[in-house]
Parts: sequence; C-alpha cells; structure tokens
Amino acid sequence: MPKPSYCLGARGFGLVLMENLLARKQNARPDKQNDLGWKLFGKIPLRENDQKESKKMQKEYEDRAGRPSKPPSPQQNVRKNLDFEPLSTTALILEDRPANLPAKPAEEAQKHRQQYEEMVVQAKKRELKEAQRRKKQLEERCRLEESIGNAVLTWNNEILPNWETMWCSRKVRDLWWQGIPPSVRGKVWSLAIGNELNITHELFHICLGRAKERWRSFSTGGSEAENEDAGFSAADREASLELIKLDISRTFPNLCIFQQGGPYHDMLHSILGAYTCYRPDVGYVQGMSFIAAVLILNLDTADAFIAFSNLLNKPCQMAFFRVDHGLMLTYFAAFEVFFEENLPKLFAHFKKNNLTPDIYLIDWIFTLYSKSLPLDLACRIWDVFCRDGEEFLFRTALGILKLFEDILTRMDFIHIAQFLTRLPDDLPSEEFFASIAAIQMHSRNKKWAQVLTAVQRDSREMEKGSPSLRH
Repeated sequence: MPKPSYCLGARGFGLVLMENLLARKQNARPDKQNDLGWKLFGKIPLRENDQKESKKMQKEYEDRAGRPSKPPSPQQNVRKNLDFEPLSTTALILEDRPANLPAKPAEEAQKHRQQYEEMVVQAKKRELKEAQRRKKQLEERCRLEESIGNAVLTWNNEILPNWETMWCSRKVRDLWWQGIPPSVRGKVWSLAIGNELNITHELFHICLGRAKERWRSFSTGGSEAENEDAGFSAADREASLELIKLDISRTFPNLCIFQQGGPYHDMLHSILGAYTCYRPDVGYVQGMSFIAAVLILNLDTADAFIAFSNLLNKPCQMAFFRVDHGLMLTYFAAFEVFFEENLPKLFAHFKKNNLTPDIYLIDWIFTLYSKSLPLDLACRIWDVFCRDGEEFLFRTALGILKLFEDILTRMDFIHIAQFLTRLPDDLPSEEFFASIAAIQMHSRNKKWAQVLTAVQRDSREMEKGSPSLRH
C-alpha cells in the first residue's frame, strides 16, 4: 500500500487545524453577541464584567440629555418649524473628569452643569432669532417680487396704453409713489419728462457725429479755427472734453460699468459729447454724468439723450447748470421758507451755525440725488420727481433733514456739512419716504410755485433774507 506523500499529509494536517480553529471561533461567537456595544472610536468589545457599568453610564447620559439615546429616525433629522438643536452646541458635551484625575467637587460639577445649560439656552435663542430674521427677509422678498409683478401688469396693460387719460389719476399717482417697476421705468420716465425740444434720433446722431469729429480734431491737433463755433473757443471745448473724460471715471465707480473698458463707457461718453454740441452755450458741467448714467441704465442711448436734454432744459436744472446766481438764490430762499415752516427747531440751529442751503443743496440738485443716495433709492426719488417736478427735489431735501433732525441738532457747522455731503449708505427706504411724506409743501396757503414766484417778484428782500452763494 503506497504511503501518502508529504505534501498530502501536510495538507491534511492543515485542514484539520483549520477546522479546529473554526470550531473554536464559532464556540466563542455567542459570547461576543451578548456584548452591549463598542467603545467610542476604539471599536473594542466590552468585557462581560463591564456590562453593568455600561448600563449605568448610558442611564446617566440619558438623564443628562433629557431623552433616550436612541438612533434618530430620518424624520427627526429633518429640521421643521425651526425646532432644532443649535449648531453651536451640538459638539459640546458636558462630561466628568477622566478616571485618572480627581473627581470634581459636587458644587463645581453643579456650577459647570448650570453654565453649560445656560450656554445651550442662549445659543438656541440666537439661532432661533437668526432663523426668524432670515424667514422674515424671505417673506418680504417674496411679497416685494409679487408686488412688482402685479405692478408691471398694471403699468403695461392699463396705464401705458392709456397714458394721456390715466397718468394723473389717483390710482396711478399712488403707484408712482410706491416706485415704478424697473422693467417699465424707462418708458414711464420718457413719457413723464416729455420731448418739448422735439429732439429726434437723427438729431442725436448728427450731434454725436460732430462730437466725434471734434474729438478726432483735438487728438490730431487741428487748428483752432476749425474748432470754433458760435463764439466758443477751442480751449473751452477742450476743457469740456477733458472734464467729461475725468467725470466719467468718477461716475458710480463701485459699479465699474462706466469707467474705461466698461460696457457703458462709450454710451455715456457719446451722450455727454453730443450734448456739448447740442447746447454749446451750456457745455458740460460737473454732475451731468450722473444724470446721464441713470438714464442709460433705463433707456437706449438715443432715448436717453432725448430725456437727458429735455430734463436739463427744465427751469431748475437750467438755472443750476448755467450757474444763474440770481435764480439759484431764489430757489434757496423759497426752500428756506418751507424749511422754517416744517422744521423750525432745526432751521434755527442751522441759522445759529450759519449753515446755508447752498452747502448741501447744490450737490443734491446737480446730480438729482443719484450721487448722494444709494442707486435704487435715487431711482425712486426720480420716479416721483418725474411726476411732481422740481418741487419734489426740495421736498426730498427737507425729508432728509427731517429724518436726521435729532442727529443734526447736536452737531456743529463742520460736522453738519460733512454729514449732509456724505449721507449714510444704509438709508431705510420706507422710513425715508415716510419722512418725505410728512413734509408739507404749503406755506400760508401758498404752494411751492406760488412761493417761488413771490420770492422772484421781490429780489431785494430775497438778497437780504437768503444765503449768499459761496464761490
């Protein structure tokens, strides 16, 4: 009988050994299944004599947490109705000292437990407050979007097709005050400003062509005779062109769309250049770039030029941009009549500090508040200005003074001038317009236009009682 080979014998021995090991492991498995769990992080099975200690620790944790330590269901993981644990404390666990250190005294442990509970309560309050704030913001945004959507339909379907008969109705005036939706704002502005000058798109392109020829002539060093027109020297024209270039770079710098290389740079440059050709007697004046820029954001280039030229042709704007000192003094004097009528305390404080309206009004009027106020708020001012005319510009000025009356009455001349020439960036729109609405533009039963006419009628009295322009 042949003897088994060494390899077969070894294999058989190995199989027997493996069977013994498997049997031993299977015999030990039931004991392991009786373990209560695993140590955190280590994944080491608990010893049998630690089962009671484990149950005790588990019960203490449940008592401290106020709820059983069961695995959360998917429904419990979803935060509903802001009922959730504060994120800032989920990682904070109040534990006793390690076993190798002396235990805390009872008083200290109680103190720490109270401090921990207070931290959790405060964190919950903060997070609940923040969640409520976010929810309120979202609700307000949704209401605003819905309101704008409804207003767009009203303007497009009811008002604009029937502009001549509806623009002065009470319903439209109320909608105007609430703010014109951006999608129809340019159209409404164009209709409200009008086109008394009868400017056409063709005229704009003619003026623009002349402006481009002038720019090329100055860049190539053309003769002065070629660039003179209607008695205006080439030096004056060159100064206007340089001022336009400088002012464009300073127009809404935070938007970065009107500066060199920006998408609206050439449009703004074209409108301002064309206007200097259209009205060489006025030329370019600082502040015009802001007005043109606001129009460009809401209208096409040619339509923006038409609105720009007609807007600057209004009596108030023409008085300021042509620097008609006498007429400017008239506007300042009329403004002070309503200033004293509405804000007597602040008016007296300004008089005491020799603070005259020209210090803050000139910049506001020159740019129609587009430089002094946030752009969205300035556009709402423009909305009502297009409805009410120049009166609303001075009513807005009084609204600003009323809004900050308490602050201004505690300031001296320097600080008042600094504050009014650099208004806060975070003006609340609703509060601001409520302040404007509280201003009454009636003085002894006389409206703005009547007071302005009365002041113009008596220039001597105006010169005695109104501020002088600062040069």
